[in-house]
Amino acid sequence: MQTITQAINFRATAILVALGAVAALSSQLIPSVTAPVAATTAAAAAVTHTAAAAVAAVAAATPSAMPAVRFAAPVARAAVAFASEEALRARMKWVPIKFGGENAKTLDPASRLLLAQAAADRAGLQQVGLSFQDVYGVINAETSWVPRKGLGRNGVTSQGLAQFEPRTAKGLGLDNPNDPVQAVYAAAINMKHGAQWAADKIAPLNLPPQQYQQKIREGVSVYYNLSVKGRNKWDGLNTAELPVETQRHIENVRRGAERAADLAVDVLG
Repeated sequence: MQTITQAINFRATAILVALGAVAALSSQLIPSVTAPVAATTAAAAAVTHTAAAAVAAVAAATPSAMPAVRFAAPVARAAVAFASEEALRARMKWVPIKFGGENAKTLDPASRLLLAQAAADRAGLQQVGLSFQDVYGVINAETSWVPRKGLGRNGVTSQGLAQFEPRTAKGLGLDNPNDPVQAVYAAAINMKHGAQWAADKIAPLNLPPQQYQQKIREGVSVYYNLSVKGRNKWDGLNTAELPVETQRHIENVRRGAERAADLAVDVLG
């Protein structure tokens, strides 16, 4: 993913702080995947930090992450860790669209951002150098944010915003792949697994930080998009030999992640 300019990142950070302040007002709390949620008062304190302090803290903790991730990570944690799935669903706004010549529906931009942010936080994606932008990018690559059924080359039907096949959904504990909140949460968890898998695959390459992050994201697409047999052929160096669909997935995730940063400015700026 190409580096977002520092000016846009600063604006996006301030905007996401506002999102955090709003989300912290929710009266329904949900435990984190790895630890109990912090008290609401702690969240309020977190979101009152200045953008400069947040940037400095995260930059020190994750020096290898790309700038856009460093700016967004503390805000993402503060913004939506406190909304239950029900509260989050209640805040989702669906709008009608035409897709493929047929009537369909999609989440409005603000809802997409909030859901991607909630999923990234719940999965702990900051632990593997990813952010809400990456979640947005994966859903963008899978369905362009229009929930639907798809038929893979293996003849298996995938469902929902995140396009989960039944076996993958079961492995992630996903009861209803057509539920947008559950599906995007599961997508973020699957992305974390993919990032951890990719890190093991590229460890022998000793890549510099920026290239390492790029390859982690490439590996997430490989993990998400291919079967076990297909993904195991990837070694971090043979990108050009990947199926064209997977190469397209990598590019669409990148573009979607950049779009997420732009939307944070356009929608709430």
